[in-house]
This record gives sequence, C-alpha cells and structure tokens, in this order.
Amino acid sequence: MLTEKSSDLYPVEVSNAPDAAPTTHSKLLRWFLTLLLVGLMVAAIFANALTTGAGRIFLLQRFQTFVTIFLGIFIEATPFLLAGSLVSGLIDVFLDQSLLDRYLPRRALPAALAGASLGLIFPVCECGVVPVARRLYEKGLPSSLGIAFLLAAPVVNPIVIVSTYTAFGWGPMLWGRVIFSFLVAMLIGLVFHFAEPQEILRPKVKLTHNHAHHEHEHHEHGQDAHHDHAEAAPVAPHFTARLHQALNTAGDDFLDVARYLVMGSLLAATMQTLVPQSALLAIGRGPILSVIAMQLLAFVLSVCSTVDAFLALAFSGIFTTGSILTFLTFGPMVDIKSSLMFLGVFNRRVVLYLIILPLLLTMLIGIFWNLNVGI
Repeated sequence: MLTEKSSDLYPVEVSNAPDAAPTTHSKLLRWFLTLLLVGLMVAAIFANALTTGAGRIFLLQRFQTFVTIFLGIFIEATPFLLAGSLVSGLIDVFLDQSLLDRYLPRRALPAALAGASLGLIFPVCECGVVPVARRLYEKGLPSSLGIAFLLAAPVVNPIVIVSTYTAFGWGPMLWGRVIFSFLVAMLIGLVFHFAEPQEILRPKVKLTHNHAHHEHEHHEHGQDAHHDHAEAAPVAPHFTARLHQALNTAGDDFLDVARYLVMGSLLAATMQTLVPQSALLAIGRGPILSVIAMQLLAFVLSVCSTVDAFLALAFSGIFTTGSILTFLTFGPMVDIKSSLMFLGVFNRRVVLYLIILPLLLTMLIGIFWNLNVGI
C-alpha cells in the first residue's frame, strides 16, 4: 500500500530516449531511399544518353554548365554572406539589448517603417541580411520590424542605390525600385505584426528571442525594485576579448547559414541548366506575361542585388518597363538561394508566405505600371 501511494504521489517519468535512435535511423533511411529513387529515375531518363557517344558529350557539356553556374552564384554570394556574418557577430557582442528596447519602435506602423529603413544603417544584400536579421531577432526585435528589414534592406541601402543609378541614371527605374521595395516590405511587415514570434521563428531563434524579451521585462521591473544589499557590478571584458568573441560568433553564423546558401546555389544552378534563359525570355512579351517571365527569371538567376541592375539593363530594350521594375524589386527580396536561407530563421510556412506575398505585390505593381504608365 505504501508503495502504491508513494508511486501516486511521486509519479515516475518514463524516458523516451530509446525511441530517439529509431526515429533518427528511420529519417536517415527515408532520405537514403528517396535519394536512391531519384538516382534511379535520373539514370532511367538518361540511360540512352549515357550509352551513346553524342549523349555523353551532351551530358558533359550540361555538367560543365551546371558547375560554372553554381560556382558563379556561390562565389558571388559568399563575400556578402561573410560580411553579413561579421555584422551579425558584432551585433551580438557590441549591440546592447537596451539600445534596441530604447530606440526601436514596437507599434505596428512605426516598426514597419523603421524596419524598411534599417538597410540604410546595415547596407547588406539578400545574402548578408539573413544572419543580421536572425541576430537582431535573437536580441528581441519585433516581428514586423524584422520582416520589413529582411525584405527592404537588399534594395534600400546606399550600395544598391548607387549601382542602380550607375546603370539607369536618375529616373523612374531608380526611384521606382527604391520606393516600391520600401512599400512592399513595409506592407508585409505590417501583416506579420499580428503574428507572435513563436509562430514564425524557428525553435532555436525563438528560444533566444524569448530570453531577450524576458530580460527586457525583468530590467524594466528591476528599475523600480529596491535592493537591501549592494551587488558587485560585473566587470566588462576587454575589447580584444569581445572582438574575439564577435569573430567566433560570426564564424558560427557563417557556417550555419552557408549550408542553405550551398543548397540554394545548387538548386539555382540546376534550374538554369535545365531551363535556359531563352526559354524564360520567350514566355511573354505582353504587359502581363512579361512581368511573370521576369519574376521567374529573377527567382531562378539568384543574382546579388548589388549587381542585378546591370543585368536588368541588358533586358531593357527587350522587355517592358514594368517587367524590368518587377525584376529589380522582386529578385532582391526572394530568389532560390535566399528562400532556402530563410529556413535558418523562419518556419516553412512563413517562408512560403515570404515568397508568395512579395511575388503577388510586385506582380501587381509591374502590371499596373505597364497598363497605366508604360514608360
């Protein structure tokens, strides 16, 4: 009787640890079987090409094209990802939590406006903005502000503004790109203001975000509390030690996000190898189809926002002005590699929203421009 009562009072927790290994093994087995099935399908499709001399030459050329495109995308994006990771490490160590709480707004409209303008302070492209946004989220950044910053910073920053001016001069393409990117990012930031951080962030980022938020609340309550005994103030570490810590954090962020960059670059190279630019360019020339074609081209090419204006300039005599403007606004917000990098910060459903919402808004802007402005 005593044993039964004690077991009722102190229930024994059943450990689920033995089930963890089978779950991991089953996931690995599913991945292995999926890759094996895909490999067999590819081998079956290209069996004829592999057994003939002309087919082998064609596949070799396609493979060389794939490698060239992959290296081009990866090498172009890596320096900007490294720069963003360095900024992320400096933010983690040197940016005080109280500064964000004091100067960054938390109401819907001011937060979205501030987030869309934050690229003027942190001039990073779509590769470098991801680690910076994640670190700011871990510092307790509001949801709307972070989303607006993530989408607007690749365009609304001094470097991209200067490159666009160099390519197109002072005209509708320059101010249209900046203004429309700002408005789209702000509107999407307002939409995400109504979502809780735990609904949009990945578990690791969410845990750090909640910890920063609780520290902020504790600090506010602690200012009014009276302590009966004095506490020794913590000794701030030396600048060299803090810089070393920032570099270590930057290295961790770079390696963590680089895997998504590699996967995105591989996918973009595959799409460009299988679907050539000429096929996308032949989709449409009208006011509507041209916009859709340039959006698909921007998503597939995954060109960095610091140089995409010069690529768009090459299409200016072929496609409509609205489609070129859509290329310059949608591409820096979302492409193949950046959408996969978003998975390091947000849940999959949120990443899907971050693709669809800019796609629809920039499409409406481009079609409206073609039908009503036409210059």
